[in-house]
Amino acid sequence: MPDNSAQKNSPSYRLAALDQDFILGDSTRGARFMLEYQKAEDSLRARGIVSTIVVFGSARVREGNPWYEAAREFARITSERGGALDGKHGGRHHVIATGGGPGIMEAANRGATEAGAVSIGFNITLPHEQEPNAWSTPDLTFRFHYFAMRKMHLAMRATALVVFPGGFGTLDELFEIMTLVQTGKMPPVPIVLYDSAYWPGLLNLDRMAEAGFIRPQDLGLFCYADTPEEAYLRIVDGVGESWTPKAVDSVQT
Repeated sequence: MPDNSAQKNSPSYRLAALDQDFILGDSTRGARFMLEYQKAEDSLRARGIVSTIVVFGSARVREGNPWYEAAREFARITSERGGALDGKHGGRHHVIATGGGPGIMEAANRGATEAGAVSIGFNITLPHEQEPNAWSTPDLTFRFHYFAMRKMHLAMRATALVVFPGGFGTLDELFEIMTLVQTGKMPPVPIVLYDSAYWPGLLNLDRMAEAGFIRPQDLGLFCYADTPEEAYLRIVDGVGESWTPKAVDSVQT
């Protein structure tokens, strides 16, 4: 029988799903993007995650920092009161979701865990590897290559966004959600900026309104809070009587 080892050893003979050179190639970027969506989505649905409260802030603060402790306390009381604990009534409501890394993200995942609730970590692969924190629920800890898909999952189930002081990544997530709400691509959700002494000196959004680049009413897209309890009440007040989960996929995709 003629030797067919050359044929069997050819890259073209590999099963497509098992061929890393093919799967990681330029032409399959769309397929990889789709897989990043589907893998996390399957896990979230399996866990009955109906809605989330997204918490973002600096990865550089550590335990003992006032912002760290405030994020921890906020996540604890929200998890205890918001429906993340028992999974009844059609699923888990208002589950804490973070970027999965250290700092404020760790604090929020930690507070949820201390309340006995599940919490989500949407981690990202970076040139300097960002390790997942030890407090997000293991089977709800994800790693993404694409920032865009990570942002989509952060937004899809969000009933509120609470933003603690942070850097570029924090501002990126803040303006992502504000833009989705402003343009009608996402239903209005409470956007709470924690620490009213920090934000006005950083963001002079009144200047945008004065220049006509945003509408005056766009300044009402967000509010401030100075204690964990106040942040929680801002969300409840913002959602009103519908302190129940919005439907999955309410973000237009």
